[in-house]
Amino acid sequence: MTVSTDALPFAVSDCGDCTIRHRAVCARCSGEELAELEKIKFYRTYEAGQTIVWAGDQMEFVASVVTGIATITQTMEDGRTQMVGLLLPSDFVGRPGREVAAYTITATTNVLMCCFRRKPFEKMMERTPHLAQRLLQMTLDELDAAREWMLLLGRKTAREKIASLLSIIAQRNAALQLRKPADQMTFDLPLTREAMADYLGLTLETVSRQISALRRDGVIVLDGKRHVTVPDMDKLLLEAGDDSDGGFFN
Repeated sequence: MTVSTDALPFAVSDCGDCTIRHRAVCARCSGEELAELEKIKFYRTYEAGQTIVWAGDQMEFVASVVTGIATITQTMEDGRTQMVGLLLPSDFVGRPGREVAAYTITATTNVLMCCFRRKPFEKMMERTPHLAQRLLQMTLDELDAAREWMLLLGRKTAREKIASLLSIIAQRNAALQLRKPADQMTFDLPLTREAMADYLGLTLETVSRQISALRRDGVIVLDGKRHVTVPDMDKLLLEAGDDSDGGFFN
């Protein structure tokens, strides 16, 4: 689904007031550069459960996630699928110079994406150091996060895995709001427990049991199944096996 900027809130349609502006690929762009991006920009919305792009599809655009969460999955030859990543607000979708999507991306919640036509974006990167440098930084951050995730999947306990995922989401929420993680953090969990089990390589029963244990031990407070309060962020990071300066997506 494609939408016009006229149908969007001003805070989204105007680059200067965009909620992800300070973290997105355009974070370092000047006013003139933002005006140039405006000429090749359009928005797309996706409903929860809708496929944004299939692996092997032609990618005619690159994009930043403005709101919502999406999953990145890869399918093996025998049809088995594995969730290999999450896309959170301000994350970049697509790769300049690559015409075909390597992975399938699916909206987990309702998603709004700020899209740029791929070929004009690639040409702009060649003459705009701010854009190329920011994308390089984001790519290196993504590589660091992938390495940390390999450690999480390979070495951490089930309890540490759940705590790590909760800390990722909490810290990203704080970063988007331009504040450091406070002693108490509140957020809505964007994944079902089934999706968490798939992503973390755990069973549904293990995920439910570990969430209940974290709640019982006072590490988290649950209001329903999705609304999470972290009374003490340092305590959550300790449960995740990270120190107060650690965690993913700093």
